[in-house]
Amino acid sequence: MNNFYNLDTSSHMTVMPTLPSQSPHHCCLISLHSQPAKMVLRTAALVLLSLLSPASALYKQWIPDTNYGNATNWDKGSVPCGTDRVHFAAGRHVSVYVETVYSVLEMRLPVDGELILAPGAAFVSSNGQDPGCGAGVTATFKDSEGFRWFDPELWRAAATWDDLQASRYLFAVHEESVPCRQDDVVFRPASSFRVDVSSGQQSVPVKSITIQGQKFSSSSSFSEYLSSRSGKLQFHGSSSPVVTPSGCNDATGCECGNTADRQRICASVTCPHVACQKPLQPVGHCCHVCGAIVSLQFSGAFNLESYRQRLLHLVLNKPSYGSIRVGLSKVQEEHRLLGFIPRASESKIQVVLVEEDSGEHVSWLVDAAAKDITADARSNGGDLGIEDADMELSSGDAGGGEAGVVVGAVIGVLLVVVVLLGAGVFLHRRGTITLPSLPRMPSISSWRKSSGVGDLGGPLDHGFDNPMFDKPTLMPSEPGLYGDSANSISITQSGVHFVNPAYDETDFTA
Repeated sequence: MNNFYNLDTSSHMTVMPTLPSQSPHHCCLISLHSQPAKMVLRTAALVLLSLLSPASALYKQWIPDTNYGNATNWDKGSVPCGTDRVHFAAGRHVSVYVETVYSVLEMRLPVDGELILAPGAAFVSSNGQDPGCGAGVTATFKDSEGFRWFDPELWRAAATWDDLQASRYLFAVHEESVPCRQDDVVFRPASSFRVDVSSGQQSVPVKSITIQGQKFSSSSSFSEYLSSRSGKLQFHGSSSPVVTPSGCNDATGCECGNTADRQRICASVTCPHVACQKPLQPVGHCCHVCGAIVSLQFSGAFNLESYRQRLLHLVLNKPSYGSIRVGLSKVQEEHRLLGFIPRASESKIQVVLVEEDSGEHVSWLVDAAAKDITADARSNGGDLGIEDADMELSSGDAGGGEAGVVVGAVIGVLLVVVVLLGAGVFLHRRGTITLPSLPRMPSISSWRKSSGVGDLGGPLDHGFDNPMFDKPTLMPSEPGLYGDSANSISITQSGVHFVNPAYDETDFTA
């Protein structure tokens, strides 16, 4: 049924009896403007969304709503009833979806907002008579300005449309919990919302957006919706969503594209305490986790969606692994020496495994699942387009990759030492740094002077007595060996001299 409301200039609304509807399938929307309030009535048809075939994109569904019938949207924690006064803050911009018939005593509306009435929805006056309501209170609709697009806690992810309808949600790292540029964004039917899309970029690209069952898969159609009254009330902030239907055309997968807003994403996350032996930091995640990471090097033959289905049957469908959550994505990993020196980056497939409700510890189930995935990738890599597989475990188990880590650490330390020495020499030559002066080595002349050895003709320090040369009387008495023994050795102030029998000085005096 269609509903008509008389609104005065103070935006005070008195509920009037409803009027007959032209069609039970129509819904109504009431818009309130900053000018003297007046009623604007229009109809909107709900479009059923057909089932979509699986694609490389995920479905990301927005969780919060601004529905009238959601008790969490009211400050008293319950939906107002017939003896309550309903209050919407005058300065707030709000789009509220009304699901059914509600009885109220009085309602004050905002200066700028809208009420979207579902088929059959209405407000009726109780005249203060509602036996099951109590004495009556003033119920205030909560502020919805704080719901932010880049808050990963406000989204759910599913691989297919069927999984989304069946509430079979996927685990994802924080950067990929928020819609990626190749994802389909879904706002639940029969609901309204208000989301702050502020970003470090001018626009936030996604593949498609579905609102009230209507799918916008072209940039022009969604731009038209954004310029509408509902679009302006539901999306606000410094940036705007943009539909780019091309999505991801790479069968090996596409990177999410939210790295530029990582700081904004992580600002909304509170990291829990982890107490496992070796906490892990997945690429794209804001917190350390207790679990396992399997890293896959891939070729052009790899297909991300086919491998996702393989993981589903290999891990998630096993009863023993029922508590394990798996996140699969293509990421750009930056390699660093000692954790802070950039070296290189490369694309890889990252498989993150955590156990649901495992607390701050990690169980053997995650280790077993990671080893199963790694063994399957290594044994069937040729058929899957996987060139290599490695894993890290929070339990501290080497997992086949510890030796490489140790070797890399040793090489890293050596390279750091070389770099530091080279930097020191370079800075010293430029005069940026100075080295402390070393004590000078004594010269031979100074050593001789300090030892009491003077110039030629000065006193002579003999050091120690040599019985062979210093005392002629102690020379061996071998006749004819040295000729005239009296003249064979002579001692003067300049030194000790002796006759060399192999040298005949007469050869030169002749």
